Amino acid sequence: MYPFASTGSTKDSLYKEFNISEGFESVLIDKLAALDHRYLKDLKINLTNVLKAQNLNKKEALLLGLSVAVNEKNTTLIDALEALAKEEGAEDKEIAEVLACVSLMNANNVFYRFRHFMDKEFYNNAPAGIKMSIMVNPVLGKEFFELLSLVVSSLNGCEMCVTSHEQSVLTHGGSQARIFDAVKVGAIFKSFTVLL
Repeated sequence: MYPFASTGSTKDSLYKEFNISEGFESVLIDKLAALDHRYLKDLKINLTNVLKAQNLNKKEALLLGLSVAVNEKNTTLIDALEALAKEEGAEDKEIAEVLACVSLMNANNVFYRFRHFMDKEFYNNAPAGIKMSIMVNPVLGKEFFELLSLVVSSLNGCEMCVTSHEQSVLTHGGSQARIFDAVKVGAIFKSFTVLL
């Protein structure tokens, strides 16, 4: 059992933990706080827990969270997570690679999801022609780049991409436990962007 103060203070501590200004207004979070809704406490616990994932360090968890914020175009969370990731040692070139990875995965997720849906010989055999040089020698390392790609592909619902990137993470030394933690980070930060 967790001892908690009111959800108003839960909201305040949630904003403080993610460097979101006290004056920031979120209609949805404010509605939950006004009703003293217990979900805000759940959300805060979930976010705190994924940042302490057993198979990811905090910098990695924050970069995965950043990929979700970028994918969902949540500028408030992008700014907050970028600053927090830098506090954990993330460099500008690593932040830039997260942005690039999310953009590339959005192209790939649409393209390969279409191929999967249609399942026609012409579409499956036609060359994709999508330039992907950032995947060759990523700044973040191949395993983590593939982990980022897997999380974004999971968010965007591309089965072919999820399957491919999951196998690639394993091939590059990642574990199923690490994949599980990463996808959970993605899921929880997605739930945060819905309300923020």
